[in-house]
Amino acid sequence: MDATRGSISSVSTGSTKDDSTILSNPYVLRHGRRYLRDLPYPLPCDLPELQRQNLHSFLATSVFGRALGSTPDPQNPPTKVLEIACGSGYWSSLCHEYLNRMGYEDVSFTGLDIVPLAGDLRRQGIDWRFVQHDLRKVPLPFDDEEFDIVVMKDLSLVVPLGSPSQRVLDEATRILRSGGTLEIWETDHVIRSILPHPPPPPGKNPEEYACAVSTGTFLISPITPFASEVQNKYLQDSNTWIQEALDRRKLSPTPCARISQMLLQEVDTLCNMSNHRVAIPLGELRWEREAGAERPSAKRRGSEAARGKKSSAGHEGSILTEQQAALRYTALLVVIQMIESMEPLLKEVSGKNQEEWQRWWGWMMTNLLEQKGASSGECLEVGVWWCRKV
Repeated sequence: MDATRGSISSVSTGSTKDDSTILSNPYVLRHGRRYLRDLPYPLPCDLPELQRQNLHSFLATSVFGRALGSTPDPQNPPTKVLEIACGSGYWSSLCHEYLNRMGYEDVSFTGLDIVPLAGDLRRQGIDWRFVQHDLRKVPLPFDDEEFDIVVMKDLSLVVPLGSPSQRVLDEATRILRSGGTLEIWETDHVIRSILPHPPPPPGKNPEEYACAVSTGTFLISPITPFASEVQNKYLQDSNTWIQEALDRRKLSPTPCARISQMLLQEVDTLCNMSNHRVAIPLGELRWEREAGAERPSAKRRGSEAARGKKSSAGHEGSILTEQQAALRYTALLVVIQMIESMEPLLKEVSGKNQEEWQRWWGWMMTNLLEQKGASSGECLEVGVWWCRKV
């Protein structure tokens, strides 16, 4: 989907007149990339970044096996869905397809964002409306209890910690109908290394565990073992710089660690909180391959691998299926492109000049893409949390 095409023809609702300046002229060019003007948002708003975000949404829905964490109630089917900070609207199109497959065809989608980057999803047969609004301005331009499902996706880089994030959560709850579902999708922006052979979570959901096995990912629970520091030296560097860059903007580098607690505190308005967290390795892990070599007759993860099919990574003896290898390579690309999108900020906090940055960048790319440097447990962590409004 071309995220920039059709944005003018989208059904749009403007914000207040006080916001007219930033809404009509929101961009500023820095280092050849297009950024939002006078906002703490650290990522560019241009086609390469939109494509990275679309790739990220596709990856998350693939490893979860669905476009919603929650399961709609057939006795009370959803009819109105809101995606807050919708960007290109790609998640809404994926959710439309998912609900359609489940038999929920009479569902309208609304996307809200500060800039109209979303294409006109009506061309895809989706009942779609776009609303242009600055999330910092409350109340949001919707009625009380207007939506059956409200999704807040990747807001950790949009809304600062503290009272701003609480205000957005309160607004999302206000516009959600009683009995409706609130979903939060997030990704940690620093990388951790999962330790060898993590145990299955206690009381694991059979469907979620089967999806993790088939996709070559690992369910995350409080007992999942991680190393104290990521193993790859280049990801150690980027972790340090991302942490400092986001701290300066009061944004969370590890949002997945705080969402459950945040939702559980809303005892008067939200209930039945659940979550599904997954670690996606950035490549074939050394200990996976060694375990496969030690047990050649053991049943491998995935039917394709069991038939001895070579993975898309292209090396003999891989225990991964083509799908598993492709998902891990996609996760690696998402991480690399995230670092690339944050280049101006990371150069600033690292103190590197352009020549020094380019040298470091070249070494990192060689290590991660050619030398398979992310083979010691380095993972991208994604999660979805959902709860019901009282």
